Amino acid sequence: MSDHPIDALMKTTMESLKDMIDVNTIVGDAVEAPDGTIIIPISRVTFGFAAGGGEISPPKNDKKGAEQDSSQKMPFAGGSGAGVSVQPVAFMVVGQGQIRLLPVTQSAMLERIIDLTPKLIEEIQNLFTKNKPSKKTQNLIVNDNADI
Repeated sequence: MSDHPIDALMKTTMESLKDMIDVNTIVGDAVEAPDGTIIIPISRVTFGFAAGGGEISPPKNDKKGAEQDSSQKMPFAGGSGAGVSVQPVAFMVVGQGQIRLLPVTQSAMLERIIDLTPKLIEEIQNLFTKNKPSKKTQNLIVNDNADI
């Protein structure tokens, strides 16, 4: 059965997949930021693979087919295909004496926004308090206008 054409088809496809699969596809190359922080991308890799084929026999009403000996090989038709999906999952950040894993998901972004909301509200309140004149300043302005 090793002489069958589907064996060669499967072998070629599997060798091609083997060439595509690499550890650097999942854990990417490290990138160093100007401040010395090292960022390592981590991805999810999904492979799909399919192969198939069959032998084709000539139509029964064909005169040439009737004359053929049954010991002759029938023509083979086959095909294969593969698909790859690479999705970023997280970034590992190494620097400033700590290691952090920053996930790349919508829920992680939502959690980060929720964590930063109190600080944002405080900054907005500080912004308005800086622009709003104090009561002492308001009294001075009112008294100055009274002299006019």
